[in-house]
Amino acid sequence: MLKFGLIGCGRIGSMHADILHHENDVMLDSVFDLNTNLAKAVSKKTGAKICNHDFELFDNNNLDAVLIASATSSHADYIEKALKNGKPVFCEKPIDLSLDRIRKCYERIKNINLPIQIGFNRRFDPSHAAIKKLLKENKIGQLNQVIITSRDPEMPSEDYYKSAGGLFKDMTIHDFDLARFYLDEDPVEIFATGQRLIDPKMMNKINDYDTAMFILTCMDGKQCFINNSRTAVYGYDQRVELLGSNGMLQSGNHNLDQTKIYKKEFSETSSPYLYFFIERYKEAFSLQLKSFIKSIKQNSTTDVGFEDGFKALVIADAAYKSLKERKSISINYNW
Repeated sequence: MLKFGLIGCGRIGSMHADILHHENDVMLDSVFDLNTNLAKAVSKKTGAKICNHDFELFDNNNLDAVLIASATSSHADYIEKALKNGKPVFCEKPIDLSLDRIRKCYERIKNINLPIQIGFNRRFDPSHAAIKKLLKENKIGQLNQVIITSRDPEMPSEDYYKSAGGLFKDMTIHDFDLARFYLDEDPVEIFATGQRLIDPKMMNKINDYDTAMFILTCMDGKQCFINNSRTAVYGYDQRVELLGSNGMLQSGNHNLDQTKIYKKEFSETSSPYLYFFIERYKEAFSLQLKSFIKSIKQNSTTDVGFEDGFKALVIADAAYKSLKERKSISINYNW
């Protein structure tokens, strides 16, 4: 049985703890959080031991892996400590908000042959993954365009905004990873535009954006269009469309149920969308951990590795540069 240690017991960490607790051949052995109340809550649900210090996880020879769901600023440090102590590591995105810090982390871990996976869960969503499979089976011929829609149901708090690293590195980074996943290559150019339309007062205060669009272009001309909004009054809007030379593939939204109502006054009225990312991507979160566990058991390369985390942030940084300079920007993936 694989024994996991968990660092970070907030919303994401608690969800991961619950998944591990119900996974076969896996045990959540130990947890740590600076907020002891959060650690106690996870411990009560799972029976995991509470660590008083983070180093207790890394020094524990009984642990087989570490899952990092702490504040972003701690991710790179914890990745280094876990791997240097012989423990495979799963880390929530992003690796860090600074490319220089990610590069330093890479230099310190590149020769350690242990699985490391970054938490880009959307690749594992069954419907998102299904259209990728159909694409690879040539069901729509040559891929020409990818369209990704990602809109939150409501604005996060100001405190969250301040710690998350900005719209592009917090929210859109998932879409940048999905773009690479479907395009099957790295975009070489990006044009980004951002606006403050939902809460201009707060956005001006913290110098961020709540509404954005992006166009990414590949060397052979393939395009990806991403549109983001922090608020969609009708719910959590998550759609992907792949346009090919012989047709189109779509991965659509998920409702609470599949019931539709047809009346004289309206047609095709359905139940609300699943509220937010934990509900919408519940199965994806579980499947990505199954994938990581498989990599540990086989000591194999993970499906979403350190390089994927680095490249997603490279695109995010290029997007901010494009926005600032109001023009298309070449994307440089050099380490």
